[in-house]
Amino acid sequence: MEQERTAVTRLMTPEVLTVTTDASVEEAAKTLLAEDIGSLVVVDETGRPVGMFTTTDLAEFVSDSGTPGDTTVSQYMTNRVVSIGTHDSIRDAAAKMIRHGIHHLPVTDEQGSVAGMLSTMDLTSHFSYTGGTDMI
Repeated sequence: MEQERTAVTRLMTPEVLTVTTDASVEEAAKTLLAEDIGSLVVVDETGRPVGMFTTTDLAEFVSDSGTPGDTTVSQYMTNRVVSIGTHDSIRDAAAKMIRHGIHHLPVTDEQGSVAGMLSTMDLTSHFSYTGGTDMI
């Protein structure tokens, strides 16, 4: 099966935008809009992922009528970080995304730092291009 051997590094986006926990929601929202992306990886001072800030988190913030400049990402980010290693397969990645109900999966290296991002769009494009064979 081709997908079982295909490493996530073949499909991931290596340039991942990150934000720190003390960044303002306003700063994060501007980045999401300017880059036309759906999520930011929230990292600690060593570059390891500690959370995700998504458009869903932003919508929750808006519904709470918060003040963007005074509110930090840490107050609205998703604390649960589901990630996958650089040597894992796209089949494993797809299964993990389905199991956890997520659309963005940070790819981490051996040190636990963010090496890339894999999205459901990346997987959909790949499976569409390959004819959808061996899809999960």
